[in-house]
Amino acid sequence: MNTVNRPFLQIHPSDNVLVALTDLPSGTVVAHGGAELTLVENIPAKHKFFIHDMAASEEVLMYGSLVGKTQRAVPRGGLMTTDNTKHAAGKYAYRGLQQTWTAPDVSAFADRTFRGYRRSDGRVGTANYWLFVPMVFCENRNLDVIKEALHNELGYAVTDKYKSYTRQLLQAYKEGQDINALQLQPVAADTSARVFPNVDGIKFLKHSGGCGGTRQDANTLGALLAAYADHPNVGGVTVMSLGCQHLQVANFMDDLKKRNPSFDKPLYIFEQQLAQSEEQLIADAIRQTFQGLAEINKFQREPAPLSALTIGVKCGGSDGFSGISANPAVGYTSDLLVALGGKVLLAEFPELCGAEQDMLDRCIDEASAGKFIDLMESYNDLAEKLGSGFYMNPSPGNIKDGLITDAIKSAGAAKKGGTAPVQDVLDYTEPVTKAGLSLVCTPGNDVEATTGKAASGATLILFTTGLGTPTGNPVCPTIKVATNSALATRMADIIDIDTGGIIRGEKTIEQMGEEILEYCIRAASGEVTPKAVLLGQDDFIPWKRGVSL
Repeated sequence: MNTVNRPFLQIHPSDNVLVALTDLPSGTVVAHGGAELTLVENIPAKHKFFIHDMAASEEVLMYGSLVGKTQRAVPRGGLMTTDNTKHAAGKYAYRGLQQTWTAPDVSAFADRTFRGYRRSDGRVGTANYWLFVPMVFCENRNLDVIKEALHNELGYAVTDKYKSYTRQLLQAYKEGQDINALQLQPVAADTSARVFPNVDGIKFLKHSGGCGGTRQDANTLGALLAAYADHPNVGGVTVMSLGCQHLQVANFMDDLKKRNPSFDKPLYIFEQQLAQSEEQLIADAIRQTFQGLAEINKFQREPAPLSALTIGVKCGGSDGFSGISANPAVGYTSDLLVALGGKVLLAEFPELCGAEQDMLDRCIDEASAGKFIDLMESYNDLAEKLGSGFYMNPSPGNIKDGLITDAIKSAGAAKKGGTAPVQDVLDYTEPVTKAGLSLVCTPGNDVEATTGKAASGATLILFTTGLGTPTGNPVCPTIKVATNSALATRMADIIDIDTGGIIRGEKTIEQMGEEILEYCIRAASGEVTPKAVLLGQDDFIPWKRGVSL
């Protein structure tokens, strides 16, 4: 797919809509398929217009798939809107593996390595973090106190520029000066100030669970926290418990041993109701963690094959270009990594609504296909029972920028998973074990999805966005990929990679996909730090298995 500087694009030959790549005013004559049509209204960039006159209840096709049905007659050259088009998706069923996959040429990457942290079980991390895990929300305040102490004194603080700015405002206020004249001055991260140079950070999994909710939620949280403790990017763990909560330390340890019977990282457990005082609890936690940091600081990066990478692919703040530029480019990166023997995680099940048949046709066996169907249907059924449904997934921002139905959003979102066969289907917190592409059941919600991807073992996350989002993850470096250059320029402080060249016809999807993989190799080696990591965007929200889209 190459736009070749055209003002519009037909994504698939069978589509009956075109995508505007730039603002097209009413009256513009569009030449397509050997004929001409005149736009009958303004078509903003990223939005769609109809090639033919459409009667009510006609099927709308994009990406070669059913993505909606018209609600009334719409003239050719008319704009697709939420008023004239509603979500519709085709029925799906397992039909056996329907594809013969041709892997991309990976000769340029065949002998490449990244420099990661080898763990005793053979996995390789892209970072080396110390992790604080609270068993219950009651310990969040203690984590705040410990974080301020350790981050400030050990060189991991990322907010010094705001503290400095506040001091300047205070001084100007005291002196009666105009504070509006003071501008925030950027301060470069100084990693040389770190006491432990081989420890990439100290992370804190604050959450609102562990007690007061259902026992099911507590059990799910225990499995999630165990997954993070066992993560290959984590070198050591401090557990903070109150003592009386639903999620007991014993439950957490059972989940950890079940997940990894050979778990051997430094792990320190503190229970407040057994401590002499809060002051003693915090002092003991800081002291022992300090000793643990010195221990994991002995780890050093060493070469590892690209097959040791596990990349999660995610989209958020999506726009009408997501399925044309960033998502297909990340999909090509996914195919490259699969061909190299690595692992790719595609999640966000509400954003596979309408793309189910494509996923099923790529499942390598009936067991995986059946598990995918069961997870999709049970998830959507629960949503509909509570008055929602996958069809309600697009946000106001998505719709404003051209994603009119959930099936349109899903067809574009699925492109992140490339074209490789689906090797496995994982429920929430299940670890990835098979090389290749796996589907992971998570919400589409940005933070809940990235939280789930890391739990399944992603060591890097490629996060595409058309509108911009500050989402990151505590233990998994998150790389932001912009769908358009305007966003990449406007929000340069959070965007790592710009795929806008695809829209302009300056780069192919394949070229961009290779560039993204090159960036992943550098990020995995610690040679470049993604913006989300620099900004301390350590977002962590457990999924309570209720309705979250």
